[in-house]
Amino acid sequence: MTRLTQADLEAARDRLVPDVVASGLRVLFCGINPGLMTAATGHHFARPGNRFWPVLHLSGFTPRQLKPSEQQELLSYGLGITNVVARATARADELSAEEYREGGRLLEERVTLLRPTWLAVVGVTAYRSAFGETKAQIGPQERTIGGARVWALPNPSGLNAHWTAATMAEEYARLRETATDA
Repeated sequence: MTRLTQADLEAARDRLVPDVVASGLRVLFCGINPGLMTAATGHHFARPGNRFWPVLHLSGFTPRQLKPSEQQELLSYGLGITNVVARATARADELSAEEYREGGRLLEERVTLLRPTWLAVVGVTAYRSAFGETKAQIGPQERTIGGARVWALPNPSGLNAHWTAATMAEEYARLRETATDA
């Protein structure tokens, strides 16, 4: 891959990144919004410090660690990726409360159309903000969204120091086991 410059990343600001989706997925992972590296490459969770791809493998969702450029392979495992907010930013704190709420409304429409069994929101704060569930914790949620059961997962960003790759993988594996049993 060509090395991206800061100018390349800034040029990707506000860019939209296509979802990796299909109807009837087992789990639809939902990030907060695309980062600039994701927008510049067109590949979800593309920043090198992001732990999504290693954690997905460590938790047993994928038989090997996929590269962001291999994201389409997720569909063969009954998995997909979308975001609460579609526009790319350098940091999630650049998003407004209104963008989160509108993103939640649009996500509900998307999930209703796609009918995944589980919606896994990657970042409990994003889930709280998008759906007004201020007391939500990591794990399965009471509510359903668009007919899908909901699980709030830890954010795999390298900035999330509260969770290691190993402890994240344990939580992701809890979802995988539940989604497999369903």
